[in-house]
Amino acid sequence: MLTLLVVGALMAGVVWVAVSLGDREPVPVKPEFVVPALQPAPRSAIPGDAGPLPAEAAKDAWIAKVSENTDIPSRALRAYVNAAEKTAKTTPRCEITWATIAGIGRTESQHARHDGSRAGEDGVVTPPIIGIPLDGSPGVLAVVDTDKGALDGDPKWDRAVGPMQFLPATWKRYGVRANGDGAAPDPQNIDDAALTTARYMCARGGDLGKPAGWWSAVLTYNNSTQYGQEVFSNADAYGKAALKP
Repeated sequence: MLTLLVVGALMAGVVWVAVSLGDREPVPVKPEFVVPALQPAPRSAIPGDAGPLPAEAAKDAWIAKVSENTDIPSRALRAYVNAAEKTAKTTPRCEITWATIAGIGRTESQHARHDGSRAGEDGVVTPPIIGIPLDGSPGVLAVVDTDKGALDGDPKWDRAVGPMQFLPATWKRYGVRANGDGAAPDPQNIDDAALTTARYMCARGGDLGKPAGWWSAVLTYNNSTQYGQEVFSNADAYGKAALKP
């Protein structure tokens, strides 16, 4: 079992850098895409322009190109783009970009690739990504179980779940089913997790097109300046890569 690398001040139920259950040997993921480390002051700027969302007819080609440029798996990238697209229609004032969602996804689980997991064509992540018990041990917050183990398999302590690492209570409040088929939202589904991330951040930040809103959303996701700067760096680098010819 891996150890928890970083735990920010848990304000709303998301844990930064998850660990997995079980006896699998750690398989660190080291993306080929290098992200320059930026250190903007909180609320001073937003990541650079990520460009317009691709038209439906051009989406497959766009995803193939940007996936190649960024080392984001195409299935995860499609989930991020679709989440931004749907949110632009339902909550246009939010202005969350696919690159910001991808920035969260890289930090939380390396785009569902943590410890050998992957998102299938149906969006389901296997093996499931489940964090360590938040049991108050050294360096770990104490969060008593809220879901009777339904999402995280732990009836005593909560654990962050899925590629975007939501706590069960937060998922219960904000979770949304991306394909609208009437099934319960699944935190281990990259489409549901990406759209829930957008919904959560829009609810917490308001207008992510402005520095105050962007940082409010990200720091509510995890109240750590270092975390915010990492997500900022990711999003900025992804946006630049997507704009390359």
